[in-house]
Formats: sequence, C-alpha cells, structure tokens
Amino acid sequence: MKELKTKPIRYAVGMFGTSIPINMFKTYAAIYYVDHLGLSTAALSLVLLIYTFVDAVDNPIYGYFSDRTRTKWGRRRPWLVIGAPLLALGLIAFYNPPAFQSGNSLFIYFLLIYIVTGTIDSLVNANYGALFPDLFKTDAQRASTNAMRQAFQLVAMILSIALTPVITSAIGYPWTAVIYGILGAGVILYSTFGCYETKEFLNTEKPQLWDSLKTLMINKKFWIAGFANAFYSATMSLVMAAIPFYAKYTLKIPDGQSSILFATVLIIAIGAVAVWAWLIKRYSVVPIWRIALITLGLGFIPLYFAYSLLTAIFSSILLGFGFAGVISTMDLIGAKIIDEDSEHSGQRREAIYSSASGFMNRLNGLFTSLAFFLVYKIYGFESGDLPGSNPGEAAKFLLSIFPFVLIVISCIFSRFLSFGQKSKEQPKSVQ
Repeated sequence: MKELKTKPIRYAVGMFGTSIPINMFKTYAAIYYVDHLGLSTAALSLVLLIYTFVDAVDNPIYGYFSDRTRTKWGRRRPWLVIGAPLLALGLIAFYNPPAFQSGNSLFIYFLLIYIVTGTIDSLVNANYGALFPDLFKTDAQRASTNAMRQAFQLVAMILSIALTPVITSAIGYPWTAVIYGILGAGVILYSTFGCYETKEFLNTEKPQLWDSLKTLMINKKFWIAGFANAFYSATMSLVMAAIPFYAKYTLKIPDGQSSILFATVLIIAIGAVAVWAWLIKRYSVVPIWRIALITLGLGFIPLYFAYSLLTAIFSSILLGFGFAGVISTMDLIGAKIIDEDSEHSGQRREAIYSSASGFMNRLNGLFTSLAFFLVYKIYGFESGDLPGSNPGEAAKFLLSIFPFVLIVISCIFSRFLSFGQKSKEQPKSVQ
C-alpha cells in the first residue's frame, strides 16, 4: 500500500492551533493576575520559578514516552489527540478562577493551574515538534514548510496577543479563553488527522531513557543551540508579557491601544518570514540565524527612547523583522541536530530532542521570574494597586533593558555552533 504523504500546509496550520492557547496563557497571565486580580509580582515571580523546575522534569518524560509509542495511528498523533482538548480546558480554567479567590488562595490556584496548563502545553508541543523532522526530510522542504508554519504562528499571535486587549475589553478574559481554547484545540486536531508519519520508523528500536539522556548530555551542539534559544525565548516571553505594562505605564495609552503595538511587530514579522526563508535557501541556516539574533537585539534600543504610541510603532519595526528571522531559523537548527543524532545512532529520538529543546526554551521562566523580581526590588512595582513611584521606567526595564541583555547572551552562544560538511556516508538503515 502506498504511503500517504503529508501536505505541508496541513502540518503547518497546526502551529496556529498550538499558538493560540499558549500565547494568551503566557502573555496575559501577568497583567491579568497582577493588575486585575491583585496577585503580587513577588508571588508571580515565585510561581514562574517553581514551574521552571517542574518543566525540567516533565519535558524529557513526555519525549521518552512519545518516542517509545508504537500504535497503528503513529507515534505522535495519539498524544496530540489527547493533549489538544486538555490544553483547551487548562486555558479556560486559568482565566476563570473562582470569584472568591484572594490572597493565599489566589496564589495556590494560580500556582496549580499554571503548572497543569503549562505541562499540557509541553506535551502537545513535544509531539507536534517531533513530527517536523519526520515528515520533511530535506533542507528545502523544511525551509518552505517552516516558513508556512511560522506565518500561521504569527497570524495566531495577531489574534491571541495583538487583538486580545480589544476582545477582552468587549467580552472579558474568561469568555476569550473559552473561544481561544476551543479554536486552538480544533485546529490542532484538524492538523493531526492530516499528518502521516513514516511507517518504517514504527519498526525502529525503542529508545532507552538513560541512553537517550546520556546522548543529550554529551551532545555539545544541543547545549549550545539550547542555551542560545533559551535566552532568545526568555527575551520574547518577557517582551510579550511586558508590552501591556509598557503601553499602560510608559506610553500612558488605553489598554486596547496596546493591540496596535503588538500588531506592528507581528505584521512586520509575517512579511519578513518570506525574506528570511529566501536567505536560508540562498546561503545556509547557521549564519542567517546569527544575523537574525543580532537584528532582534538591535531592535530593543529604539524602544527605550519611544515616548508615544507613534514613536513606539516606528521603533518596533526592526524588532519585528529580527523576530521573524529567529523563528524562521531556530527549528531548522534543531532539525539538523536531530538528523545528526539519527545518523550516528540509527534511532529515532525526535520527541526526546524536541521536548528537551522545549525545556531549554522554557528556561525563560527563570529569567522572566528574575525580571519581575528585579522590577519589584529596584522600582518598587508590586501590583496594579501598588505600582511604585516610577512604573514607566519599570516597564521600560521589562521591555527594553533586560531583553537586550538576554539577546546579547544568546548571540554569544550562537557563535559557538557550527556544522561541518554533510557526510557522504548514508544514514544507518532502519531494521
């Protein structure tokens, strides 16, 4: 029987589904719980710190079980079918806390639901990401498919980040979460049922946990790329969380107008994805990745000096262009590392690598936690009720100063990654 082929757009649209819930979850968690519900920034910082360590445990476990799964529906699809509705439920519960919650009870609820929702997102993304190097084998296929995938992600970000202040002002956060959760889960399932995994990989040896972890531990390229992407991920996670504060306290514009600032970054990024994909095909992925990181870093400088919505919009153009470059290249770097491991070991460990990369990216919780803690200590910004004496400078610290430092560190790590000439030796055959 002829093996079914996955249409790139059917796989790529899944990124829209995975992005919708988690973007709202991560971007508006701080502004909703701190500014609207009265949770302190110190409590928020503590939860982000705790979750980072939880994530350190759950990611390799999810990857391990996914790589060892052998069903007639594939290795990844069963997990995505299970995870999609659970992710929707987690998002809905997060933005619908019981009305009586306050003080310590609010903190406990925030802690528990944040961990549950975050760990389900890890499950979904580990399996969705593991499909990429399986379904698409060549650099050209990957570059074009990834460009589509990132375009879908950016469209999702326009909806779930840029337009969220407008939507929540009309119907509130609770109902917005319901809509985003159902939409995200539906798209994930639509994409999943149209993806056809390589059947021969079902006959490969099941990876062993300790052997896989040992391989990860000694893989220098994984760690270099992982730390570079971790600092980048922390940068963008903090940016998305900080823009609502920046709009309110630095630019002093209504909450709804922060959508314009979000949209500027994302619309520029959508247009720039095609440019970066062309550069990757013409040259090679590693140097383009480094250029993208540098471009992103330079984009933070003009944002510090912006004083109105209009100046902030113009200042964010370079940021959007650099952002598009990094998201167009980072997954291709990861796929090359997975390919090398498969060539050397003869095993398929896409999910373990994908989940481990996901964990490295989620180290952003440490840095985001540190940023909010520093804002609390330096500027006295405790909550929406107690914003301190200079909340405008505190917001600029969150959006411009701290992210710039993080992306500089990411650029430094990127300088140490290189891939030699592709070996002429063929990959080990699948038994």
